[in-house]
Amino acid sequence: MADLIEMESMGGVVVRARGDDVDVVICGFDAQPGHVVWGLPKGTPENGETREQTAVREVCEETGLQVSVEEFIDSIDYCFERYGDGAACHKVVHFYLMNATGGDLSLHDHEFDYVRWLPASEAVRTLTHDNEVRVVKNALYLISKKAGAG
Repeated sequence: MADLIEMESMGGVVVRARGDDVDVVICGFDAQPGHVVWGLPKGTPENGETREQTAVREVCEETGLQVSVEEFIDSIDYCFERYGDGAACHKVVHFYLMNATGGDLSLHDHEFDYVRWLPASEAVRTLTHDNEVRVVKNALYLISKKAGAG
């Protein structure tokens, strides 16, 4: 049996306050006609980058926004077969709570067909993968804890 390839990525849950509500950025691509896969922005590190630096760079590239890191949220992991060679992979993704400080969604790179701000409740319903739904819910919990402490 072939060895399991270990991989690591970093990403973010970008939020903005809208009154008492919170909006979240999600990214989508057309997986096949009529089927969009929605997820959180994330990607792999470049040489010498810290996890936070990778998360910021990838979120900026994939959303078109400039962002700042508030705090670590959670990590998820999953296994998959790599496209092309079928190699077995185990991936861990570390997510950070982020705020938009500038930029514009229209400036996102080619990796996604769509990048949207959605109310948090709609984002949770729209995301394709349950593990990313859990990350957003954890981010919302962190935000509510801060609001309660303030």
